[in-house]
Amino acid sequence: MTTKQRKHSKLRRLILPLGSLAVMGYFAYHSFNGDYGIWSRERMEREAIGLEKELAEMKAERLSLAARAQLLRPESLDPDMIDERARAKLNVVQADELVIGIAASQ
Repeated sequence: MTTKQRKHSKLRRLILPLGSLAVMGYFAYHSFNGDYGIWSRERMEREAIGLEKELAEMKAERLSLAARAQLLRPESLDPDMIDERARAKLNVVQADELVIGIAASQ
């Protein structure tokens, strides 16, 4: 029985260090450029500021609509409000009335 001696190649010694470098490079790249990386934090903060502004606008609109809805409750019916809504929905006016159109934000 004889044993064969193999000559170890230089490439075989580099496989583990090169693989380790590749894995470290992958994680380093994604720590900066990934969805939750360092550079995306600024983008997320800008988006949060925009969403906070939108939330403030929606809260103001909600308060406005709540105030209008309060006028339509049976305890506090405003005849002018009922007349205004009925005319707007039914699209009717009297013959002797003048209509001035104002764009409403609804």
